[in-house]
Amino acid sequence: MNARSPDVLPPYRTAIDPAWIDYNGHLRDAFYGLVLSYATDDMMDHIGVDAAYRERTRCTLYTLEVHIHYLHEVKATDLLEVRTDILDADRKRIHAGCSFFCARVAGPVAVAEAMLLHVLRTDKPAAVAFPADIESRLAALKLSEAGRAGFGPASRRIELRRR
Repeated sequence: MNARSPDVLPPYRTAIDPAWIDYNGHLRDAFYGLVLSYATDDMMDHIGVDAAYRERTRCTLYTLEVHIHYLHEVKATDLLEVRTDILDADRKRIHAGCSFFCARVAGPVAVAEAMLLHVLRTDKPAAVAFPADIESRLAALKLSEAGRAGFGPASRRIELRRR
């Protein structure tokens, strides 16, 4: 059985801006977050939370939490491709998994997980349920249990262990 859903989001692609490169010749860690943010915007468009939806409903997605694992160097000459998978979703939230790839490296160069919340933008923003059509799209895009279990390194607590 294929771990990915038969309905797959198209990848987000971007060139590396030279200003994003650090003194080591690698992509600065902050810019993985920028690329992740753009890939999330792209995912929003594909699931129906696009500009027209946001204008019409005053609803959008807020990012609650992000975990990024840096696996390989990204260099100025690389073209990044971010493949977004819906790891899970409920009435108000999306747990998205993003795998960053470049042609120079066989596997992912980074993976990220994001928890996103559907919010009605008012003076006091509040979480609200997705409309049925978006909830259905998310259900169709959700990875199989095997796909979710095999997504990236497990998130963990950051700590210095003393011996």
